[in-house]
Amino acid sequence: MGGRPLNEPIVAWRRPPTAAGYWEVASDGGLFAFGDAQFFGSMGGQPLNEPIVGLGPRSTGRGYWEVASDGGIFSFGDAQFYGSTGAAPSTAPSSPGEHPRQRWLLGGGV
Repeated sequence: MGGRPLNEPIVAWRRPPTAAGYWEVASDGGLFAFGDAQFFGSMGGQPLNEPIVGLGPRSTGRGYWEVASDGGIFSFGDAQFYGSTGAAPSTAPSSPGEHPRQRWLLGGGV
């Protein structure tokens, strides 16, 4: 990022509905906004139980969810929190779905 080293690698990127920008998220929860994609906050600098593995944008372009490998969900902007499996034992990482209340579990079950 601008010649500065990242604390952790980028693990996902997504575009807002306008497609005139994008967000990148690192495994430590740091989020970087480019173009017309706005920054609404991140888990960067906050303690995480497991690394961030995905990013789900809102269809409004005014929020997003960061998703951790243990099923933890972190909402920013107008993205609402509907719950997570972050505190429940799981053998499967999760990834955001297309709908705000949808989440895909990858691999095994909860």
